[in-house]
Amino acid sequence: MKLLYSLIIICLVSFTSCNTLDVFEKTASFPAFQWNANNKPTFNFTISDTNSLYNIYLVVRHADNYHFNNLWVNVTTQAPSSAAVSQKLELILANNGKGWLGSGIDDIFTHRVRITRDPIKLRKGDYHFTLQQIMRENPLESVLDAGIRVEKTTL
Repeated sequence: MKLLYSLIIICLVSFTSCNTLDVFEKTASFPAFQWNANNKPTFNFTISDTNSLYNIYLVVRHADNYHFNNLWVNVTTQAPSSAAVSQKLELILANNGKGWLGSGIDDIFTHRVRITRDPIKLRKGDYHFTLQQIMRENPLESVLDAGIRVEKTTL
């Protein structure tokens, strides 16, 4: 009987330890579910493991009545000991006429869109990300929050 309990505990520890790959995830909420272009949420995190590879995602949550199939975002990144770099990214949120690509509960949809093509190595130190919506509509209606997610890859 003692052996059975030991095997169960080992299995549970093994399964739960495999699921903790996130390094960082944080979002900023928008008042009245409107993302104003002047509202530029900033996210800071620290990397200490330089041997691992990482994927970086933008996280967006919106209501079903969001007006567009995409979202244009200006992402400014500052790595340790580097100048800030900005890039304009288009996040595809829906298939044309087939529905939202993210996961949904009731009328709220969450998208985790990878913005690194391949897993990347990150330098040791502090990273800073700033997000700005650059859509034609301002404020951008029906967007609840946006943020950054960093994961270690399981390669």
